[in-house]
Amino acid sequence: MILEQIYSPADVKALSAQQLPQLCEELRAFLIENVAKTGGHLAANLGAVELTVAIHRVFDTASDRLVFDVGHQSYVHKALTGRKDLFGTLRQLDGLSGFPKPHESEHDAFIAGHASNSVSVALGMARARTLQKADYHVLALIGDGALTGGLAYEGLNNAGASGEPLIVILNDNGMSINPNVGGMPTHLTRLRSKPGYYRFKKWYRSLFGPQPTSHALYRFNHKVKTFAKKTLLPGSTLFEDMGFNYFGPVDGHDLGQLCDILQLAKELKQPVVVHVHTRKGKGYAFAEREPGRFHGISPFDPATGIVKGGGEDTFSAVFGRALTVCAAEDDRVCAITAAMADGTGLAPFAAACPDRFFDVAIAEGHGVAMAAGMAAQGMIPVFAVYSTFLQRGFDQLIHDVSLERLHAVFAVDRAGLVGADGETHHGCFDALFLPEIPGFTVLCPTSFAELRSMLHQALFALDGPVALRYPRGGEGRFRQDTSDADIVRLCEGEDITLVSYGILVNHLLDAADLLKSKGIRAEVVKLNRIAPLSGEAVCKALGNRKNILVLEDSFGPGCVGQRLNAILTQNGQAPNRLILKNLGKTYAPEGSVSQLEHRFGLDAAAVAAAAEEAIASGK
Repeated sequence: MILEQIYSPADVKALSAQQLPQLCEELRAFLIENVAKTGGHLAANLGAVELTVAIHRVFDTASDRLVFDVGHQSYVHKALTGRKDLFGTLRQLDGLSGFPKPHESEHDAFIAGHASNSVSVALGMARARTLQKADYHVLALIGDGALTGGLAYEGLNNAGASGEPLIVILNDNGMSINPNVGGMPTHLTRLRSKPGYYRFKKWYRSLFGPQPTSHALYRFNHKVKTFAKKTLLPGSTLFEDMGFNYFGPVDGHDLGQLCDILQLAKELKQPVVVHVHTRKGKGYAFAEREPGRFHGISPFDPATGIVKGGGEDTFSAVFGRALTVCAAEDDRVCAITAAMADGTGLAPFAAACPDRFFDVAIAEGHGVAMAAGMAAQGMIPVFAVYSTFLQRGFDQLIHDVSLERLHAVFAVDRAGLVGADGETHHGCFDALFLPEIPGFTVLCPTSFAELRSMLHQALFALDGPVALRYPRGGEGRFRQDTSDADIVRLCEGEDITLVSYGILVNHLLDAADLLKSKGIRAEVVKLNRIAPLSGEAVCKALGNRKNILVLEDSFGPGCVGQRLNAILTQNGQAPNRLILKNLGKTYAPEGSVSQLEHRFGLDAAAVAAAAEEAIASGK
């Protein structure tokens, strides 16, 4: 086994060229075996095996800076940089992250959980290198899916014009999570399908040599090649017009060709784009057939490709079905996604209403702005988006939606803690920033029944912008529908009042049961909306309580608990004691939701213990 002898990139460089294909085969088997146990991002990593090996043959990532975009394709890099023995802990609590993390290794140049920023970050590193008179290479490894995000073009535009030595490796597999949509994927497909120019260029160089000595001959040479390129490869000058040297498309599974091109790019010391064509899921038949399903997958049986367990209904799936029903009721209802049709549950809507379904690719800011435009013209757009990615459209939420009080609906999926993807993917900000945007209504269903009812309210009963936030996964013990009230009392009690919203209400009910067994009577109050908060309703429900505990899986500063306390204090009805149970100012790492809730003291046992302590200290 060659892989067993690899402990650092130096070991990769020491291999003979004849050993590399076997290393790639072993890496694919290693990925399939390990991801089958832990879950993770499989298809993108299988497609990037040869490319990653080639990068480590040509560059030294301990000093050269390799910036991933996004980190879904970093597993092979981790295995080759001394971390293969940690793969049993991949995406587990206190284990190996599924994304590049500089604290893990000197070989990880930058964190990479969201898309389209790699060229901008890499350019910043290149400019720092120049200012510091340092000597190292900077690479941005960007997938073609990330090129559907506008930030990528801001970076490319500036990087090409900068003249800074910088290598942008475009890993083009035709997909992000779902198949890519838009003009750039079409452009890249055209580049991949026109190899004639590169055969002509190679033949023409063999006639005159790479560097003509005569200026006149050089000018003639350049005109002939430019004419040939525009004839055989129309539109190929996009990157060159930005200021890059363009090489490709290169077979991303041909190690010899990859190493040669990367070495040439390294020696040029100019802005370079290396366009690499790979196959997502390569080497594993199930992933090749269904690369979207194997993009991010739960533990599975490697022999059959079947996911272990699962089958339970989820908030995402219920939302997608409910929106499809609403669309049949009113033909103004439209759905928007940012490359997440499956993840957000919109596949049924896309099948039932294809003319009212819009995938804007990885472009959340554009998605919000487009929703605003549709709402301005009388449609009812619903943008289904993960909480962590809605952050990328924050300016548009204010400028394009809020200022005109447009009636657009935002289905905020993966709100709160989401588990194994860690810091970059937890939805712990939306409950803080959405209520602060003027005019927003923010609804928080706890059950599937409430999700259906609140979606109908958001579409047809409310005005202005509305956000409907719900978690990843399924519902808990609470299965009722209390959506006809903003604040609901679920349990009576005089000793302490427990307050929360969304899925965490289930923990309050469990905590109340634990307290009851100890003779402590806990009142449970459920917030169905966290914005706007009616001062009158808050004071009526929570005023003049002895002890109030507010449970949230968001950060502490600006949390709902603080806003409730401000309302009560302003009206002279503040509690004797306020306990805020949330994440404080700490990012949550990888781990299951239940593990993270336990670590941060957000589970039922911790709530009950905190309540008991508060009551005891007040006596």
